Amino acid sequence: MLINCVAYQEGRKLADIPVEEIGATLRRTGTFVWVALRDATEAEMAQMQREFDLHELAVEDALKGHQRPKLEEFGDTLFAVLHLIEPERGEWHVGEVAVFVGRNFVLSVRNRSQQHFLGVRERCEREPELLRFGAGFVFYALMDAVVDRYFPLLDGLETELEKIEEQIFEHGAARVNIERLYALKRRATQLRHAAAPLLEVTDKLHGGRVPPVCTGVQDYFRDVQDHLVRINSGIDTMRDTIGTAIQVNVSMVAIEQGETTKRLAAWAAVFAVCTALVGVWGMNFEHMPELKWRYGYAMALGAIVTAAVAMYWRFRRAGWL
Repeated sequence: MLINCVAYQEGRKLADIPVEEIGATLRRTGTFVWVALRDATEAEMAQMQREFDLHELAVEDALKGHQRPKLEEFGDTLFAVLHLIEPERGEWHVGEVAVFVGRNFVLSVRNRSQQHFLGVRERCEREPELLRFGAGFVFYALMDAVVDRYFPLLDGLETELEKIEEQIFEHGAARVNIERLYALKRRATQLRHAAAPLLEVTDKLHGGRVPPVCTGVQDYFRDVQDHLVRINSGIDTMRDTIGTAIQVNVSMVAIEQGETTKRLAAWAAVFAVCTALVGVWGMNFEHMPELKWRYGYAMALGAIVTAAVAMYWRFRRAGWL
């Protein structure tokens, strides 16, 4: 689906143009075209490939999706893949945006995602002095928007981790906490897979040899890298905390199991003593003196009860019951 196809000149919007006029617009001096597609079809991508002279391997990656975040150069054209993460019913749905950046064009292809970039376009159009940098600044604005959307996700993970930590020593909550922690760790890993590769991407966009299309906006990509460093540092810290919390919960489970085992062992010992006494008087030998004693039965019951009470009191003092 075609979302936008807009021509810009000297940092100002010229007009929305049909796809058929892209070629003529690109030939105009100081003009670039910004096209946005969503879940593009093969026919749409083939048309974009003809208009912008895109490399077939990059077009194939944009169509198939499920790519690792990356940056590749095909001649004067950059091809980048960024991950879009959306919370959905307690789970995270991961989509992608593939961005083609040339000297006088930007093509973004959004796949499997409901997130849009209308706010990015509005931001760029409000800053014509920066939009004069052309396609390189638009590429920065798109990447900056994607990275900034990772911060609320990280904040949500930290908030959920704090809630779990508050319940970590509640009796009987260890198993549930472990399940929640593993789910949290899985989401943190998803965020890390989206953010960590972009550090390598931004390294290529400022300092040293910078692609010609990004000349003049290196400092902006350095700012994006600073954000990514903060995000990745937060993710690493969180993963360490989650690992520690899981170990604590496993220890709590072991402690609770040990408490249960002690109680069972204590009751087993109480009944073992009773069983031993009953077994002694249940042998029925002919010359057992207690068998014909008038108070033998009462004495036997008393001995059993006394032994059981004594054992219970002893285990109670020891904290086993």
